[in-house]
Amino acid sequence: MPTPDRTSLDEIVAAGRALLESEGLAGLTMQAVATRVGVRAPSLYKRVRNRAELVTRVAEATARELGERLDAAATGAPDGPARLMVLARTFRGFAHERPAAFGLLFTPGSDLAIDPDVLRGASASMLAVAAELSGPDHALDAARTLTAWANGFVSMELAGAFRLGGDVERAFEYGVHRLADALATGSP
Repeated sequence: MPTPDRTSLDEIVAAGRALLESEGLAGLTMQAVATRVGVRAPSLYKRVRNRAELVTRVAEATARELGERLDAAATGAPDGPARLMVLARTFRGFAHERPAAFGLLFTPGSDLAIDPDVLRGASASMLAVAAELSGPDHALDAARTLTAWANGFVSMELAGAFRLGGDVERAFEYGVHRLADALATGSP
C-alpha cells in the first residue's frame, strides 16, 4: 500500500507564494517550501521537478490572481476610459499588496517559462479595454503601452524613486487619464 500524500501541488504553490512575499525570491527554496508544508524536501519532487518549476508555478498562480482581479474590477466600469482607470488602480493595488510577486512577473529578462495561455488570461481585460479605446488593430500595442507605463510607474513608486516631492497619487491619476485620452483619440 503506497504512503498517503502529505501535501498537494496547490499547497506547495501557496507556500511558495507566501515565502516569496516574506523572504523574497532568494528565500523561495525547495527546503523552505517543504518546511512550510510540513514535509521533507525530497517529497516535493513528487509534485515539482525543481526550483525553476516551483518559481514558474508561483509566477503562473500570481498571473492568474492578477488576471482575476483585473477581470473583476473591469466588470463594473461603464466605458473604456473608466475601465482603464479601474484596471490601472487595480494593477497598482496588486503591486502594493504583493510587491515581490509583482516584481517576479514584471522583471525584465526573466527566464520564466510561463504558460502562454496563463498570460493571455491575465491580459484579457487589459487587451479588451485597449481594443475598445484604440481599436482592434492597435489593441496589443495599446495594452503594451499601458502595461509598460503602469509597470514603470509602480516599480519606481515601490522603489522610492520619486524623490522630487509632490503627490505621487495625483501623478498616477494624471498619467492614467492622459493615457486614456491619448488612446481614445484613435490616432496612432
